[in-house]
Amino acid sequence: MSKTQDGFGRVLVAVYAVFALAASARSIYQLGAKAGDAPVAYGLSAVAGVVYIVATYALATDRRRLAVATIGFELAGVLGVGLLSLLDVGLFPDATVWSTFGAGYGFIPLVLPFIGLWWVRRQGLTPAATA
Repeated sequence: MSKTQDGFGRVLVAVYAVFALAASARSIYQLGAKAGDAPVAYGLSAVAGVVYIVATYALATDRRRLAVATIGFELAGVLGVGLLSLLDVGLFPDATVWSTFGAGYGFIPLVLPFIGLWWVRRQGLTPAATA
């Protein structure tokens, strides 16, 4: 049985799935309806959507290396975009999932990768554990 089929693992996969849907739907709407208004922000929303989709898949199927790589990228993205959105407000005339460290989503995008990496490590799902 997959380690993410029960308990906290199932909740973690569900949260990633919700963010995958939310970020993807948001970016599709933004890019389709008003791409010229804030192309960098909307493009980053699309990247976030793809990252959440892949992370959801990796966690749900216990793809250890993929989960660590994707969640690590997510962490770098939320920290980088969060910092840039504070330093250069003009670069982000509209919010993204990761801008201001996910403030528009209750800072869950900032906390989620730490929880995801902790979970992977706790379950022994480190890349070294895969053979």
